Amino acid sequence: MLTKEELPDCPVQTTVQLIGNKWKILILRNLMTRPWRFNEMQRSIPGISQKVLTDNLRALESDGIITRTVYPEVPPRVEYALSDLGDSMRPIISAMEAWGRGYQRIVREN
Repeated sequence: MLTKEELPDCPVQTTVQLIGNKWKILILRNLMTRPWRFNEMQRSIPGISQKVLTDNLRALESDGIITRTVYPEVPPRVEYALSDLGDSMRPIISAMEAWGRGYQRIVREN
């Protein structure tokens, strides 16, 4: 999580700082539907490398937006899911989805 000193004055900047890259948005989009395993997440996001996915998952977990659950199985199973804090971002992601659909409709009509 960000420290008090790291928090920007602007709340929009805080949100952008936490989820403002294309990979984090796509990870959150997926996690809004259900928990995901690493490999299936990587397959569902074209162009993301294993390192970039790992780095973004770690950052989201560190910021308290997602949870990582390791199941004691052989081989170990790891699932990523939205935390309660991450779940509170649903309206943001849903608004982005609605706006994107509207934009796609306008472009397709022209």
